[in-house]
Amino acid sequence: MTSRRDFLVRSACGFGSVALSALAHGANPLAPKPSHFPARARAVIFLWMQGGPSQMDLFDFKPRLKSEAGKPLPFKLPKNYQAPGIDATRLFGPISEFKKRGQSGVEISDLLPHLSTVADELCVLRAMQADSEAHAPAVRQLHTGHSTQPRPSIGSWITYGLGTANQNLPGFVTLCPNLSGDQGSTQLFSNSFLPAIYQGTAIGESGKAREAAIRYLNDPKTTRDAQRLQLDLVQEMNRDHQRVSRNDAAMEGMIESFELAFRMQAEAPSVLDIAKESKATLDLYGIGEKETDNFGRQCLMARRMVESGVRFVQVTDSGWDHHGKLMSGLPTRCHAVDKPIAGLIRDLKARGLLDSTVLWWSGEFGRTPFDQDLSQGKAPAEDRGREHNPRGFTSWLAGGGVKSGLAFGQTDEYSWEAVEGKVHMHDLHATLLHLLGLDHERLTYRYTGRDYRLTDVYGRVVKEILA
Repeated sequence: MTSRRDFLVRSACGFGSVALSALAHGANPLAPKPSHFPARARAVIFLWMQGGPSQMDLFDFKPRLKSEAGKPLPFKLPKNYQAPGIDATRLFGPISEFKKRGQSGVEISDLLPHLSTVADELCVLRAMQADSEAHAPAVRQLHTGHSTQPRPSIGSWITYGLGTANQNLPGFVTLCPNLSGDQGSTQLFSNSFLPAIYQGTAIGESGKAREAAIRYLNDPKTTRDAQRLQLDLVQEMNRDHQRVSRNDAAMEGMIESFELAFRMQAEAPSVLDIAKESKATLDLYGIGEKETDNFGRQCLMARRMVESGVRFVQVTDSGWDHHGKLMSGLPTRCHAVDKPIAGLIRDLKARGLLDSTVLWWSGEFGRTPFDQDLSQGKAPAEDRGREHNPRGFTSWLAGGGVKSGLAFGQTDEYSWEAVEGKVHMHDLHATLLHLLGLDHERLTYRYTGRDYRLTDVYGRVVKEILA
């Protein structure tokens, strides 16, 4: 039988270790804080395509790459460039057709028919750049701004800077994260050296959105008043220990995690429950359809969370690392996310939330315009894939104060390297903070004798894309 103390501990641990000693002194570290300047948005939904989507197949059409497919590379690779199958590589043209979409004429692949219908809402960044060709450092940079050292996640920085609008919910949530291999880690939603109250709350597991829930949140055998009395007793003992031990970070975390877990009981279950949504809304996200149900549920829960005051929500879809079988693998992934993402945009707009919510779609990098034939010419063409490419790839934003119907920046004629309107990952992070009313140079935290920030010593706000 589970004891009441065990219930409280498990309730706290169900969403991650969170802490701040300020609560013990009467302050609430999650209380809303003033921004540095008037904000254009109040929340972010980050749609992470884990593995690296191939930009030349989706958003960055290159006629010359198409016409010269199969030919030797017309550009020189770096002398230290190494990749399996590189000796037999040839130009690999786009695997789908492109069309100009909407009134803006933004070019989008036929692989994304639903997203194409909301092209006029998108701000497509076609000259993104990052620093690493390997998943682990590239993923860390995408989430934390630093490719090698553990740093706070962008969601942690945002919650640290702004607090949250709903004290009964975490400020930062990651839905169904994939934590396996070199593309996943709890570091991606970690508070690192920031106070632990700003750590992300992980809900659900990869591929299992239907089962996503915060475990151990409720005790049906005990009334809320009785739970409050029990918690008060436990917290009194915790604070006695804290006064004696002083700088016990684990105890600080336990104190605040218990408080937030108690508050969450009143609201979190209903926010995660999509059963009361209309059939029309469920259909909009592709919920109930085999291929789109999982990602559609995540997108709908993300909308419900930002609607309820959560500051930063991450939604993850894995399987975009197409070193091989691109011709079958990429259409499959596109089909899984296309309708849900378009539905999310339409739903946010219909509810008046798109103007106050930034949608951010990205991989950790893009792909190469040449193939990766791991068989050295022995396998059929449909088994070919693309290597990693951080030199020039595509991300897009929507809502929240960015220009709509815009394609900004250019790669070269083969979508190999950014040449115009370059946006480094540090620049994108600075811009996301700016949209939320935060100056990336002023949002700092003192640690080990120096002031740290999300963008380190880099980054500029990309003013060209601001509405």
